[in-house]
Amino acid sequence: MNFPSNTIVLYTNGGQESDRCRDLLISLNGEFLEYQLDEDFNERQFRSEFGDTAEFPQVAVGYQHIGGLKETLHYLKEKGLI
Repeated sequence: MNFPSNTIVLYTNGGQESDRCRDLLISLNGEFLEYQLDEDFNERQFRSEFGDTAEFPQVAVGYQHIGGLKETLHYLKEKGLI
């Protein structure tokens, strides 16, 4: 699947951190794609993509993996978006 270089992709599991990340992206009026565990992918696929120690949520911008909520906040701050 090809995304434009600025497409934000959010991988969530319905947990509190995922909700916070989604709310943050919504508050920035950003468009993003959200994929949910057990609807769009399974645990095995998630671990295969992000590693055994990865936690939810995970964020990518285009082809660049940003990381979890903490890394996403840092990324947005670096870009001057928050």
